[in-house]
Amino acid sequence: MSGTAVKSPPGALLTPEFMARLDALAVVSKKILAGKLRGERRSRKKGESMEFADYRNYSQGDDLRRIDWSLFARLERLFLKLYQAEEDLSVYILVDASASMDFGGVNKFDYARKVAAAVAYIGIANLDRVSIGVYGGGGEEHVMPDIRGKKQVLRLFKFLSEIKPHGQTDLVDACKRFILRNRRPGICLLVSDFLDPNGFEGPLKALVANRMDTFAVHVLAPEEVDPTLAGDFMLVDSETGERLDVTASRTLVENYQKTVRGFCSSLQQFCAARDVTYLFASTDLPFEVLVLNYLRTAGLVR
Repeated sequence: MSGTAVKSPPGALLTPEFMARLDALAVVSKKILAGKLRGERRSRKKGESMEFADYRNYSQGDDLRRIDWSLFARLERLFLKLYQAEEDLSVYILVDASASMDFGGVNKFDYARKVAAAVAYIGIANLDRVSIGVYGGGGEEHVMPDIRGKKQVLRLFKFLSEIKPHGQTDLVDACKRFILRNRRPGICLLVSDFLDPNGFEGPLKALVANRMDTFAVHVLAPEEVDPTLAGDFMLVDSETGERLDVTASRTLVENYQKTVRGFCSSLQQFCAARDVTYLFASTDLPFEVLVLNYLRTAGLVR
């Protein structure tokens, strides 16, 4: 049942202790999806029986009538009953697996897939319908559609752990393919460094136009935001292989930092203008803090 700890194999993306903390959370939204407020999605469907499916930990504000008091008498812990006939929520997670994500002392792609694993776990633990798409260069696509229930957790970890980032970013193509596969409105979490030569505008516009309640997690390494460079060296583009000889002067580094800040600010303003929730995530911020604190403040989980 959902209230019990899930064992994770060596090298798993999430520890059992962290998953136990995630058990108290649920994916939420203030937006209206498919004619219902997200907070009302657990309402009973007319004409259908309420078939028991699973348990989850009680959270403050949950309906006390759904607590299993017999289980409380045995375990002295509060669990809520979940039913298959309840309305489910579609949670979509898109992860950028282009070569630029394979960078950083704390690798950006490793960070991104841990965030994806945590949000997916919250969704499947609450019997939401979770679909994950990981997009690399050259049109490579890894998809895990419509998973739900904790029995899928090890399969989820295996899926994310086996993907290697490579190739050139093409978020527009990735989002187009994602939308063709997923017509049902829902919550969409896009995790990327957004270093796409075609820009970030196209993919975000496409998601919003298709009635997705969109969250953009912008992942950058501290070395990209505030590089410590000196002397002569060669820069090599990880996606195109293009090379550039550079002499790192103080003025050059300051201009670079100004450019990065401007890029982040432009992305944030673009998101705000289209009701997309933007979160900047430097990989020196523990991903657990991002999930438990920042995503909660942003309104993705509660």
